[in-house]
Amino acid sequence: PHAIAVDVDEMKTRDDSTTYIRATIYCERDSQKGIIIGKKGALLKQLGAEARADIQKLLATKVYLDLWVKVKKDWRNKSGMLSELGYRK
Repeated sequence: PHAIAVDVDEMKTRDDSTTYIRATIYCERDSQKGIIIGKKGALLKQLGAEARADIQKLLATKVYLDLWVKVKKDWRNKSGMLSELGYRK
């Protein structure tokens, strides 16, 4: 889907030196959420594994990536939501 955004909600280093990242993937419709998650969560699992591998290379540490998918209807046209996600006018 084209109408998606990712927001990193939390990022911290744990006692065991692992980096914990909790991120939310926002989409505009329930149908898009289904596409992102995939059958039995397979696509989200693949997406998370690939993203985690890239982040681990970037940070040179083990990463625990906790992904959530949420529907925010018409988020691209709401200036408050755009600001919250870090977009500027």
